[in-house]
Amino acid sequence: MAAPFVAHRALDGATYRLEGDLDLRAPCTSAVEVVAGGRLVEFTSGPVTLGDDVAASLGIAAPESELTFQKGTLRIFRSVEREARSGLVERPSLVVWQGRSHALVTRLYGLGAAEVLELLRSVRLTESEDGLALRPGPPASSAFARPATVIKEVPGLGLLELSRRTKEHTAQLPPWKGVAVPSGELFRDTLSDGSPFFVLSSEELWATLVPLASTSVERVPELVGRLALRRTG
Repeated sequence: MAAPFVAHRALDGATYRLEGDLDLRAPCTSAVEVVAGGRLVEFTSGPVTLGDDVAASLGIAAPESELTFQKGTLRIFRSVEREARSGLVERPSLVVWQGRSHALVTRLYGLGAAEVLELLRSVRLTESEDGLALRPGPPASSAFARPATVIKEVPGLGLLELSRRTKEHTAQLPPWKGVAVPSGELFRDTLSDGSPFFVLSSEELWATLVPLASTSVERVPELVGRLALRRTG
């Protein structure tokens, strides 16, 4: 009998397949930075409730505008941010695109509704069963600033962050040899606060893992060994 698996699509179009006997049912989020019209914009995708959850966390009750956009519903919320020292008031836009099963969120400063729409037209959204993908392009000049990440919590193990491996990642590898696991080579290191974390590197992906407080750090190599990770696209 085949091991359970899930597939998650990153915003740059890569798909990450996780397979093993760990609990893989939790949803994931994906984040990517796009340069559009000379502006660096961070997009985050996740479950269809993501936009409502973010709006609720900011105390925003209702959108300022709502319209059909790229086969989904686009809602633009306005929030108020007040700088305590200077008294400066800003009204950033919370922009939420909602599809059948997934949502996309970003926050934009200093743009009206028409400018928000112009910026969003510089990327094309595609929704699949596994998640959302962005495709930068015309009419405005836009491009990915770096590969997208997929962030997922695996109960009993920790918080996984997955992305394509880049030359910059390779340069960050520790000088010592890692532990061989089915999905690549696993390295253990320490965060600035002394907490342990792990890096999993292979030819097709780069993953960081921060163990949960309840996770036995010494068991991490064994647990990761029960998890097969693969990237396509």
